[in-house]
Amino acid sequence: MSYQVLARKWRPRTFHELVGQAHVQRALVNALDQGRLHHAYLFTGTRGVGKTTLARILAKCLNCTANGRGEEGVTSTPCGQCASCQAIDEGRFVDLIEVDAASRTKVEDTRELLDNVQYAPTQGRYKVYLIDEVHMLSTSSFNALLKTLEEPPPHVKFLLATTDPQKLPPTVLSRCLQFTLKHMPPERVVEHLTYVLGEEGVAFDESALWLLGKAAEGSMRDAMSLTDQAIAFGQGSVRHADVASMLGTLDHRHILGLAEALADVDVQRLLAEVSQLAEQGPDFAAVLDELASMLHRLAVAQMVPDAVDNSHGDRDVILQLASRFTAEDIQLYYQIGIQGRGDMVHAPDLRSALEMTLLRMLAFRPQGVPKPPRTPLPLRSEPSGITAGDPNAAAQVASTSAALPAPSPPVEPSPSESHRESDQRGEVAPQTAFSAQPSQAESEGPVIQEEPPLQEPPPWSVDTEVTAPEPEPEPVSAPEPVAEREPEPASFPEPEPEPEPDIVMPSNAMAENGSDTLDNALWLQSFDSLGLGGLTRNLAGNCLVESDDGKLLTLRLDPSQAAMQAEVHQTRIERALGEQGKPRRVAFYVAELPSNVETPRKREERLNKERHAQAVDLLNHDPHVQKLQQAFGAKLIESSVKPAEQLR
Repeated sequence: MSYQVLARKWRPRTFHELVGQAHVQRALVNALDQGRLHHAYLFTGTRGVGKTTLARILAKCLNCTANGRGEEGVTSTPCGQCASCQAIDEGRFVDLIEVDAASRTKVEDTRELLDNVQYAPTQGRYKVYLIDEVHMLSTSSFNALLKTLEEPPPHVKFLLATTDPQKLPPTVLSRCLQFTLKHMPPERVVEHLTYVLGEEGVAFDESALWLLGKAAEGSMRDAMSLTDQAIAFGQGSVRHADVASMLGTLDHRHILGLAEALADVDVQRLLAEVSQLAEQGPDFAAVLDELASMLHRLAVAQMVPDAVDNSHGDRDVILQLASRFTAEDIQLYYQIGIQGRGDMVHAPDLRSALEMTLLRMLAFRPQGVPKPPRTPLPLRSEPSGITAGDPNAAAQVASTSAALPAPSPPVEPSPSESHRESDQRGEVAPQTAFSAQPSQAESEGPVIQEEPPLQEPPPWSVDTEVTAPEPEPEPVSAPEPVAEREPEPASFPEPEPEPEPDIVMPSNAMAENGSDTLDNALWLQSFDSLGLGGLTRNLAGNCLVESDDGKLLTLRLDPSQAAMQAEVHQTRIERALGEQGKPRRVAFYVAELPSNVETPRKREERLNKERHAQAVDLLNHDPHVQKLQQAFGAKLIESSVKPAEQLR
């Protein structure tokens, strides 16, 4: 069976036989039934989606004589049996003038074509001009066509077809009714091929049809041509191995194998899959492209499972595979794959570049998570725990918030004596940190001059900027006695009386606490003494104590950190608790955290903000900084102030 026989046998003869173009079919059928005909139609779309076929069907509708030869004979369902319909199907209808604009681009060809426009049709009801690939016409040809296209005789219809409507002049587009034909998805192609091969009695593999549908790239004509070629290649049948060999495409099952090896963190299997691919001599760059495409589908499957495309006929496999990855791993692997694709041009050979990219995915994967947890689909941030109407939960949250320690009031230290001169750009920053010693008025004894400079790190670092021009720098004078360099007490505001700070428990608070159970207050106070680090500290820092019965400690985890759960973190927290004298088994409970209860992470952020505000306030009240601001118009850059705890 040749391609011409297969294509002509299954070529649509009416609008209802068109595949995947229901929107165009509906518009044209309604226009024909209601007699609302336009003089020019423009059909756009990629190759092989039915533009020319649709124009021929419309020509048959305009000239079918089954219902009579007058204007009332126009129909949306041509009979296919009258002389006009048969002549159009056979390509010998006199009043259907088909023009290939790609081969007749000159203005002389267009003028010759339009010379016969004024004459009435010879055989049919309308004289139809079907201009294919109309975007290939020259500018002069468009100008020659424009006047006739705007006001043609009543017996003339123009049907234009193009794959590139952007190249048409706006004056031509404005005079046509434009219909855009849809790109054929692989699902629609496979559905149509299944029907055609079933009617033809040709044996086939469904997976082979998916390969053909993917290779057609949205063109039903290409799909039919490839199917006919596959029938000849497979000696009357369409099999997966034959189609893959004929197309020279990559076997999608190897890409699935690579993805499964990444999900299992199995380096040996990963390299074995690459070795099997190398035996087929594939394009390794295409392998990486296919893997990146699959990672994209896995990410979509995790977020919106219903939106996963079935371009390879493996939608169920993708959904199952997506649950074996964490969302972070998929994003990391995709980014590494995209960057590795660009680095292939610098690699000694493409296979080593592919292997290094795959190994880099596992090497840069977050450490300490040997087996990724199964991810429920779809990923949601809805709380799965305590509801708002649960009285027990409300009481528990209230008791937890009551147990939180009150924040200690800030201690405002006094400034020291030294500062540095401004630099050439006019920016001023203290070179020597200001100490937190009490002022001279409050101190009981004199300041000992022989003491070395501050031994502690500076409580802040700051950059300032000057808007006024910088004056001439003054010569540096010799050091003066401390008493003469001491600022006047009146120039510095007296500190307000401070309340007594809360008693802070020692670093080993768990071991010294007499209670056998842990609450959230004790969890906050002793969190730093656990000695956790890395991902484990980040995970535990976003938890609060849900319950503790002396054997099992249940930690409520923020849902945004749920993907970090792993057995290794649980083991580390249990070991740290045991070292503090509180042996426990740890379990995580994922639920929304109450806004009025602090986690160790939120407490740390709050204390950092307080220390930063304290340092900024101390600098603003420093007399030396105030003098610099008054003399040079210096400005304190608050974002550059770093508390001493952050500099250590």
